[in-house]
Amino acid sequence: MPLPLPGRPRLGQAPLLLLLLLLLLVVGPARPISFQLPGKARKCLREEIHRDTLVTGEYEIGAPPGSSTGPSANLKITDSAGHILYAKEDATKGKFAFTTEDYDMFEACFESKLPVGTGRMPDQLVVLDMKHGVEAKNYEEIAKVEKLKPLEVELRRLEDLSESIVNDFAYMKKREEEMRDTNESTNTRVLYFSIFSMCCLIGLATWQVFYLRRFFKAKKLIE
Repeated sequence: MPLPLPGRPRLGQAPLLLLLLLLLLVVGPARPISFQLPGKARKCLREEIHRDTLVTGEYEIGAPPGSSTGPSANLKITDSAGHILYAKEDATKGKFAFTTEDYDMFEACFESKLPVGTGRMPDQLVVLDMKHGVEAKNYEEIAKVEKLKPLEVELRRLEDLSESIVNDFAYMKKREEEMRDTNESTNTRVLYFSIFSMCCLIGLATWQVFYLRRFFKAKKLIE
């Protein structure tokens, strides 16, 4: 029986290494979002996030060019019901973290503050790095606590990623079932309304025939 050559993966390990390589190439690190925040302006970023999902973020607001007062902006993160998940006045640099309770639309708003007694404030540079789910987990800390090897850490990461993808598909299937039920209910209501409308029209036409017949008989136009 031929022995495997040194330095080459065995036959059973090749598919696993190939899967690791493909998933690591597809799922790359998330890039932070940066934008300019004008004076006395308010900009918001919205994102839909599943329930029971860890959300972490790091933000930094740069001082306006040529300004001696430094950055001046407020940050507020809320859900669709208006509940405040994180708020910071005169924010410059920091981090935040929270866990979602339900599938919802979350909004992160930056509001620029104009210092009193100054003219128009130059635009401020806002950098926001927001992660959720698998991206938000610190696998380096998990590896230190559980004493995992690098390959085991990647396997843990891929396991969490596959679970997240399965949950996404399950949610999409649930939404498709809800939409199908809604369409079927709408079609049934339209059908019943159409039948009711036809019955009303037939009844109205019959009443008109009898009414005109009696009218013409009263005028002795017909026998």
